[in-house]
Amino acid sequence: MEWKNVYRGILMGISDLIPGVSGGTIAFILGIYDRLLESISGFFSRDWKKYLGFLVPLGIGIVITLLLFSRVIEYLLEHHYEATQFFFMGLIIGVIPYIMKQAEVKKHFTARHMVILLVIGAALAATAFVPTEEDLAPITSLTVPVFFLLFFSGWLASMAMLLPGISGSFILLLLGVYSTAINALSTLNIPVAMAIGSGVIVGFIVSSKAIQYLLEHFTYVTYAAIIGLIIGSLFVVFPGFSTDTATLITSVITFALGLGFTLLFSSPKKTAITEEV
Repeated sequence: MEWKNVYRGILMGISDLIPGVSGGTIAFILGIYDRLLESISGFFSRDWKKYLGFLVPLGIGIVITLLLFSRVIEYLLEHHYEATQFFFMGLIIGVIPYIMKQAEVKKHFTARHMVILLVIGAALAATAFVPTEEDLAPITSLTVPVFFLLFFSGWLASMAMLLPGISGSFILLLLGVYSTAINALSTLNIPVAMAIGSGVIVGFIVSSKAIQYLLEHFTYVTYAAIIGLIIGSLFVVFPGFSTDTATLITSVITFALGLGFTLLFSSPKKTAITEEV
């Protein structure tokens, strides 16, 4: 068992609780993105046992986070929103040079790749101006229609979780299900949590195979899309500048901490690139 994956899972879980921040981005920072996709995809094959050592500790870390940190995240977003968001902006900005180096942008990117990057980045940035249903009362009981709503919401959110730059929590926010998910975790509402969780599992299976295929066969186009998503997510996370001096100073500090975290933990190992597209 790779027990160091427990802390990696904790970090990914924390990021997935924050609207606008992707667990896929954290996986890139930690240098495990390719292995994550391979392990999730391979777990649902005949060779599933060899992926347990990677996935079980990672899953334990994520579950620990979801159970123990959901209330903390609620508190931070309510009482220290700007500082929390600037911390994640530091993470996001710090990972961009690392991914560009992996993609060998100067060597392989053409005008086509830059257009893809800019279009996808602009499309994601535009979602910052989309009104969300964050003030909806959380769902606490299940009916058949509600189950399918939560299931497909979890499915869509999980697909976003694996893509760097897109936040699964933000997808839930757009669908009006974010408060329901956080409430289910913080109050241990098992039926509601399982309805969302089952959709998340199915989404992981489908999206991990799809992303892995794209990275293998359309490597540089996919990297262009990923970089665009990460840059675009900055506009989603950016909370604006506070007029309060103490909040502004705290935000500068947390931004520096996030940036430093990325530089400290980004893996120097290069991801294998299989085919130039």
